[in-house]
Amino acid sequence: MGNLKKDLEQLRQWRENNDRKSREVLSIWLDRLWLNVDSLGKEKYLILEQVCLAALDCHFLDIAKTCIASLNAEFSNSLRVKRLEAMYFEATEDYDLALGMLNSIIKANETNSAARKRKVAILKAQGKTVEAVKELVDYLKVFMADMEAWQELGDLYIGEQDFNKAAFCIEELILHNPHNHLLHQRYADVKYTQGGAENLELARAYYSQALKINPKNMRALYGLYLTATAQTASQKNSSQKRKDVTKIAEWSLKEIKNRYNEENVLVTALAALEI
Repeated sequence: MGNLKKDLEQLRQWRENNDRKSREVLSIWLDRLWLNVDSLGKEKYLILEQVCLAALDCHFLDIAKTCIASLNAEFSNSLRVKRLEAMYFEATEDYDLALGMLNSIIKANETNSAARKRKVAILKAQGKTVEAVKELVDYLKVFMADMEAWQELGDLYIGEQDFNKAAFCIEELILHNPHNHLLHQRYADVKYTQGGAENLELARAYYSQALKINPKNMRALYGLYLTATAQTASQKNSSQKRKDVTKIAEWSLKEIKNRYNEENVLVTALAALEI
């Protein structure tokens, strides 16, 4: 009984912290809990859902199917259980059936964000990027503050080489998290890729901001060097402008060399300690 109580407390803690811990959950279930499923009390169905998700993560489909059957027996009309069923069919690569179930969930409740996100994931898995983009755009009309969705949409646009729209998505992310150096660096990467005098100027500014926030960001430092070098070669810039960006290029190259030298010294020292 003591072990059962300890297991229940551990599972409850993982649920409250939103920790999937899929392998650990399955280990507890297979070692002890599945034999005592009727002794789980009021947490029985929460645990069944938790185990089902863990089983899907680890591709233990028989366990997931058993959990879904138990949940369906108790909550036959639950949209939450239907979403688990859709995830099960997604795991078995029966995408048409999974999409059909998700569409029925969304029809019943248009604000079901989890179902709409799963639909995007399935469309991506099928290589239907255009449809996935459309679904995410519609989703963000309802859930504008979902930063994870903005990031996903930006990644999809980058994959499609639609850099203007990707940049817009990253701008949204920066507005909500202005102190994240990786977002500034990513925006600069997009602008550098687009090219042109105006975009290069923006790229240099955002690489500089990324370095200001995190001076150890080597990718931003290298991006600053590449951008300044490209601006140096541009005939559209004035002679004074070219001098200014030349200094930036020289400084960034010097910093890159210094950091690589420091890294080599550290590696050599560590190697000597191992000997």
